[in-house]
Amino acid sequence: MSSRLSVVFYIILCLEIGIVLTVLPWVPHGWLGLSDWSNNYFLLLAAHKAGYGVQRFVASGWVRGAVSGIGILNLGMGIWELINFRQTVRALDSEQLSVESSRQKSPERVTANDAQPAKADPLSDYPRRNR
Repeated sequence: MSSRLSVVFYIILCLEIGIVLTVLPWVPHGWLGLSDWSNNYFLLLAAHKAGYGVQRFVASGWVRGAVSGIGILNLGMGIWELINFRQTVRALDSEQLSVESSRQKSPERVTANDAQPAKADPLSDYPRRNR
């Protein structure tokens, strides 16, 4: 059940981020109470510290297109996960079962009289410093 919820929340997150990143750079000033893409507090603060070329760079069509491209990739990931929902849940469940089964294995009790092979130190092949 938790794997299904995880996949559902992941799909919702991908779709939401995808929609925001695809649409937000192109929203006109004042539409639905949103300000212009290149006119926000953090960008103005960065422009004040680094120079006002940063604001022109972010306002360019190249950056807006790149951000929209990342949004489209997020939308694609969300749609792909939606189409392959059962396969993803099955993979998460099988991984979870293997982790639980490895936890449930009880370690064998070892007594001091049992003969065990000596374990080699993995660093023993490296030269040691003489002090």
